[in-house]
Amino acid sequence: MNVFTGGVQLLTVMNHSDIDRPGDSVMAAIKVLLVDDHPLIRQAVRSILEKEKDICIVGEAVDGEQAIEMAGKLSPAVVMMDYNMPGMNGLEATTKIKEKYPAISVLMLTVLDDDHSIRGIMQAGASGYLVKSVFGQEVVQAVRAVAVGDMVLSPAIGRKLVSQASRHPLKPVRLDDGEKLSVRELEVLKLAASGMSNKEIAADLGINLRTVKGHFTDIFTKLGVSSRTEAVTTGLRSGFLTIDDTK
Repeated sequence: MNVFTGGVQLLTVMNHSDIDRPGDSVMAAIKVLLVDDHPLIRQAVRSILEKEKDICIVGEAVDGEQAIEMAGKLSPAVVMMDYNMPGMNGLEATTKIKEKYPAISVLMLTVLDDDHSIRGIMQAGASGYLVKSVFGQEVVQAVRAVAVGDMVLSPAIGRKLVSQASRHPLKPVRLDDGEKLSVRELEVLKLAASGMSNKEIAADLGINLRTVKGHFTDIFTKLGVSSRTEAVTTGLRSGFLTIDDTK
């Protein structure tokens, strides 16, 4: 689904109709930690998210070190992380949070949208990014997307990442202890590359959502990555995937 606001286009690699909506009996509130050194930015994001019944703001941090500490104490599902902060920046904090608490999804807030910066965000393990000019329902949808394991990425950057990976193939990835992706893991990775959400992958393969998440955990471990974007680009470079798998 493409969302337009203020001239900014966002691509969430998922189908928003697949996300449980407020009021669903099985829906637990998405716990969100806000991280930004500017109180006005935190207040603006909070004012948007706290209106949603399925989203709960559990805390606010002003720098990377505090974000790591609070992530451990509060166990949020999503951390909304500022890119530029004094002391430990958002990239460093994201890397450390994903190392310590891999189940937490990080959504980066930034004024940057060049491919170099976005590659850094993805390599740090973030599930995507929002430029700070984007507010309103786009923020809500992005939080819901990353909370269920999907990515939020601009179409232009996504195309660049895929294009660069396909133009610079590497030798097949050498997996630890002779491991290799199973047939089912490769199926999951190919469906992710095509843009399917976790729920769509589960429905397509006839398995439950928890099993899909388990496959992604195993894929990430075997490929030495921490996000779907990295897994797909690694697959393209290593030969597990082809450019046709992304269409």
